[in-house]
Amino acid sequence: MWKPFVLLLLCSTIIKNLVVAQTTNAIPEYVKQCRRDDPKLTECFISSLEHLKPYLAKGIPEIELPSVEPFKMDTLSLQLTDGPQGYKITLKNMDVFGSSEFQVKSMKISENGEPFKARIVIPKLRIDAKYTSSGVLIIIPASGGGDFHAVLDGVICDLSGKVSTSQRDGKTYLHVDSLNLHLDIKNADLKIANAFRNNRVLLEATNLFLRENGHLVIEAMQPQLQKKLAMEFAKLANQLLKHVPRDWFYVA
Repeated sequence: MWKPFVLLLLCSTIIKNLVVAQTTNAIPEYVKQCRRDDPKLTECFISSLEHLKPYLAKGIPEIELPSVEPFKMDTLSLQLTDGPQGYKITLKNMDVFGSSEFQVKSMKISENGEPFKARIVIPKLRIDAKYTSSGVLIIIPASGGGDFHAVLDGVICDLSGKVSTSQRDGKTYLHVDSLNLHLDIKNADLKIANAFRNNRVLLEATNLFLRENGHLVIEAMQPQLQKKLAMEFAKLANQLLKHVPRDWFYVA
């Protein structure tokens, strides 16, 4: 009497396990595959990176990859003028918008231990942050704090780095071991708000300095910004790569 129910339960369990196995091995929608024998393999990889853009913008919860809109950063400290009363700004709780709109202009795939290289253009980045400042700006004491806003146009990122492979569950995975990043920024529009208890003179003096000396702020910001962005980009890449076997990028 119970045999039909036992057989039904057994068949149900087998089918369920097969579905789970197929789902586990399915190529996720955020992976765009390339053919190993494609004579334009590099162009295909560039297209695969471009394919990732909307998924990076909204995040990929199943692999715990956070959204890059906004891209979160912690702290940058900028010494803008020299001397014992030099003007210093510290940026905190930075939200960077626009990084998912990148365009891959060129790429060199890592081969025989050589580093990979890529040039990426981001049309516009917007940075919102909290800031504190200390020191004298021109001839005005300008210690205080408030909101910092920046719009960076024409951002070029030159990336280079090295990858390694590891084995897990019979599959090969890639890992970004090192990543270097160099930024070139065409234009920068910087300003502050809600600072100095809204003292109009100090606000206008500081924003005038930022408008006329935006390049100095960017130069001061650049070394730290490059280092932090490289670290965060590598972290995001490895979060993706540890869930995507190398062979998923290829079609035989």
